[in-house]
Amino acid sequence: MIGGPVRRTGLAMLVLLQVVLLLAVAVGSGCSKPDKEVVLATTTSTNDSGLLDVLVPKFEEKAGYKVKVIAVGTGQALAMAAKGEPDVVLVHAPAAEKEAVAAGHCVDRRLVMHNDFIVVGPPADPAKIKGMKKATEALKAIASTSSNFVSRGDDSGTHKMELSLWKKAGLDPQPGGWYIKSGSGMGQTLNIASEKGGYTLTDRATYLAQRKNLQLEIMVEGDAVLLNIYHVMLVSPDKFKGLNVKGAKAFADFLVSEEGQKIIGEFGVDKFGQPLFFPDAGKKEEELGG
Repeated sequence: MIGGPVRRTGLAMLVLLQVVLLLAVAVGSGCSKPDKEVVLATTTSTNDSGLLDVLVPKFEEKAGYKVKVIAVGTGQALAMAAKGEPDVVLVHAPAAEKEAVAAGHCVDRRLVMHNDFIVVGPPADPAKIKGMKKATEALKAIASTSSNFVSRGDDSGTHKMELSLWKKAGLDPQPGGWYIKSGSGMGQTLNIASEKGGYTLTDRATYLAQRKNLQLEIMVEGDAVLLNIYHVMLVSPDKFKGLNVKGAKAFADFLVSEEGQKIIGEFGVDKFGQPLFFPDAGKKEEELGG
């Protein structure tokens, strides 16, 4: 009488244990499936210009991945890559990118596109720089007249370019007075410059995308030193574990694919009458003059 219930209880426990083990195996096998989320660390310019609003949905539809976009300055994006936080980065600071590859943080660096930096400023143009051919001469004029200049000051690719221009101009302005540090992305920095009647350095794409809301005009453009080059890199799977390597590679491959490059080359033409970025996959950086 007692043995029957005891045996049935034992059998029930055995079945329950088997179910638990099967569930554990199922969960474990599920972990081996490729993660469907790709973490992209990129610059505010690719985000603020609206380019990612077009590229990302096309990639997600084509590849079946979901992209989590973290838009920060290039310096911060590369700092995140140095910790293995994103899966892939799309940035625009060639010298810093090469350092990230040399340090082993990133691999498979590929040229994606370029546009250019421009100096924009208030219509009144207090420093009288409009039409100048050399960005460094424009910065000297801004400094000599103590005209407001808004710097991103965030170690972004744009900020790195700005600092290199000040250095070439033989100047080292410090925050305070006419030299204003925003500590913000490109879109917000443009807004601050517009509000304060100041100048700033910006990528052309973000300026064009937000021009209608700004009291800023293009002052200096076309200087060879203002070339703005973007590369995509995978975060190193040899150095960091848990990365979505397949998803990251799929995204990078899409950017340099015929379809991705076509999207990049056509972006902005319908709205601004000109592309905001120029596709460069397969080219060498030297061919661009960088």
